[in-house]
Parts: sequence; C-alpha cells; structure tokens
Amino acid sequence: MRVALLPALIMLAIAPPALAQTPAPAPAASAAKPLAVVNGRPIPALYGDLVKREMAQGQPASPQLDERVRESLINLELLSHAAIDKGLDKDPNLAAALDIRRKDQLAKAYLEDYVKAHPVTDAEVQAMYDKAKTQPMEPEYHAHHILVKTEAEAKKLIAELDDKKARFEDLAKKYSKDPGSAKNGGALDWTDRRAFVPEFSDALAHLKKGEITKTPVKTQFGYHIIRLDDTRTPKLPPLDAVRGEITKQIQQQRIRDAITAARANAKIE
Repeated sequence: MRVALLPALIMLAIAPPALAQTPAPAPAASAAKPLAVVNGRPIPALYGDLVKREMAQGQPASPQLDERVRESLINLELLSHAAIDKGLDKDPNLAAALDIRRKDQLAKAYLEDYVKAHPVTDAEVQAMYDKAKTQPMEPEYHAHHILVKTEAEAKKLIAELDDKKARFEDLAKKYSKDPGSAKNGGALDWTDRRAFVPEFSDALAHLKKGEITKTPVKTQFGYHIIRLDDTRTPKLPPLDAVRGEITKQIQQQRIRDAITAARANAKIE
C-alpha cells in the first residue's frame, strides 16, 4: 500500500547543509537494523522504504537518495519530538488533523484489502461488456464554436455569418475566447453531448448538419455560436481494448459495496 507522507516536513530535509557534497554510500540496512537511532529512539528501516517512494519521483536508486531519505527522517524525528516537547500535539486542530489522517490511511488500506480479497473475474468483465453491446451507443458530434463574452458580440458575429461576410473558422480564430479551439478555427473533437455543459449540449442536439445556431447560446463560460459539422454512431471497441477500463469500473463498484456494507452495520445518529 502506498502511504502519502507530509510533503512539508519531508521537504525540510531534501537538501540540508551537511549534504552539500556527494555523501559516501550508506550501508544497506537489514529489516531488523534501524535506519538511524536519534536520542535513543530507533527509526525503522521500513520508514525509509516508505519515504523513498515519495522522494524518488522516478529517480533510480542511489546512495545519494538513501542518504537524503535518512537525513529527512532524522529531521522528522527531531522536529516531531520538539513539537511534542512544546505541547503542540495537544492543540485540538492538530490532534484532529492527525486523527483524520490516520483514519484516512486506515480506510484506504481497508478498501485496498477489500478489492484484493474480491478480485475481478473474467466472467464479470465479459458480462459487463456483453451488457454494453445491448445498449444503444450515444452518437458523437463534430462541431465548431465561437465563444465571446457578450450577447451583443455574439449576435454581431451571427449576422456576419448569415450575410456570408466571413468564414466561421476565420471569425473563431479572431474573436473566440476558447483557448483550446480558437487557434483551430473553433473546431471541437468528436465527442458525445455528455462532454458539454447542458445548454451547449441541448443546442447542439437541435442542429442539423451544416446548421449554425440562430441565437447565441449562453453558458457559464459566455455566449457561444455553434455549427454542427457531422454526427456518427461509434462502434464498441473490442473487449481487449477496454478490459482495463471495465476492470476499474468493477473495482469502483467493489469500493461502493464495501462502503455500503460498513454503513449498513453501523448505528448512525
């Protein structure tokens, strides 16, 4: 299980002054040998393994990384006990934060164990895939749009398009405030309507191929002028292409089942 560590405290020890030069290789620690002993308190080697995962960030194993991990844990040990000596652990907010963090890690561990104990079977994957085959596929839309700030500006551009005074793509490049599509003349990728906000989606569904919205479409982002270019009905990908995605969906259902079971046996007031 991957344990997320407090980045603020770990960062305090990433480049301490004593490590300005390349450190000598640290001896490999056995599982029984502590990583360090600070004021008589041993730091288990397991702590080093957990911190190394956080600090490595794709770096290969090296004596330098091992030394940085060791120094970070020494600093963590010293600073945490300094906080305890000062009575900071008695602060209600800190105590609550630590308790929530502990419960969060325990909950994650329980859910990971639950999913592991209830593995996804090939039969379940096949059944979900077969069910998807029986359901109608959502059509996909290919469209262009122009996004502007005001209704007046949108109406002005619609009038220009109606009078054939300008090409849709040229107006999009010049006026559209959508950074993702403006440079491409307002072109949007093939997608089904569920990817858009409801107002945009509804307007798109009422357009015919090649048609442009007659009035501006207002959304949370501003005012849109939409042109529908084409529609298509996608084909369901082969099972092997979506097996991983289906497996994740079933695992998410496992997690929901575990939460439902835990709540069902609880007395909540």
